[in-house]
Amino acid sequence: MSPASRDPWLDNVKMVLVTLVVVGHAIGLVEETKGSHWVYDFIYLWHIPAFVFISGYLSKSFEWDRRRLKNLVYTLAVPYLLFEPALFYYRREVVGEGVTGPLWLEPHWTMWYLIVLLMWRLVTPILKLHWLFLPLSVIVSLLGGLWTDDALMMPRFLGLLPFFVLGLHLKPRHLAHLDDVWVRLAAVPTLVGIGIMAVYTDTWAETALLWYDTGYSDLPIDNEIAFQTRLTVMMVGLAGAFAAMALVPRRDLGWFTTMGTATMVIYLFHGFVIKTFLALGWPDFTAAQPILGLVLTILGAVALALLLASPPVRRVLEPFTNPLGWIEQRRRSTRSERTSA
Repeated sequence: MSPASRDPWLDNVKMVLVTLVVVGHAIGLVEETKGSHWVYDFIYLWHIPAFVFISGYLSKSFEWDRRRLKNLVYTLAVPYLLFEPALFYYRREVVGEGVTGPLWLEPHWTMWYLIVLLMWRLVTPILKLHWLFLPLSVIVSLLGGLWTDDALMMPRFLGLLPFFVLGLHLKPRHLAHLDDVWVRLAAVPTLVGIGIMAVYTDTWAETALLWYDTGYSDLPIDNEIAFQTRLTVMMVGLAGAFAAMALVPRRDLGWFTTMGTATMVIYLFHGFVIKTFLALGWPDFTAAQPILGLVLTILGAVALALLLASPPVRRVLEPFTNPLGWIEQRRRSTRSERTSA
């Protein structure tokens, strides 16, 4: 989209959410430190639902036409095919992690979102036909907990589907209500309440439920309340997502808003940096300095997101996120220069 046609609020929201993605993954380096589990559970209770909702909201225009299908291949399929093995072998050969599993068929770590978003986009023309697909998607999500096969990360495709469908069906006039005074006043106590719930996650749910990729049979929860617990987690996630988005400024924030257009760069490259710190022994330092280690990890994750989205770094890395599109653009520029000459 051209800068004039972009909604600065959406770019602000995307930048906030992708930064939280980096923070959440970075906390995996310091999971033994005091307070890390609370921070992790608080973030994961709502930031993935919010990210999926925004993805659905931005997918409204997708149709099964040649231009959009080509764009889907360029921006999701090709990056997945390239970065899935790149990150896998970096973790195994450089970092020394014992990662296993078939490439591409079972996406590992951060790569799951690319293939799941691609599949959501492919069914978007159907899902946006009628609002009745929203309650149907909730039923699909609840039943998705019975699925235990991780092929193409189907549990997350099914489990997070309601947030994507909701994004497809809500219109700008609906999201405008996030500016209502009472909504913004309620947003802070809502997030505080979720923060309190995060302290007791393992008493009313399980952290694994926040990932939407663990089957009910693998959780220490009675089968008769598994559906109810998944539904509660979904409701908390939805409330937290809207509360957080209500607090994001609507106006153009300059460099921060501009960085919100580089979320793919942040998403695809932050994992390599985080795993590098793992190889350098960052967990050992934080074990000796638990509180300081957690604070530095969070601040470092935020700085990493900002660095990757900064114009100089973005210019270097962005061609790798869409290599075919970059090659096409270069060819068009070359033809244009020759025509002008």
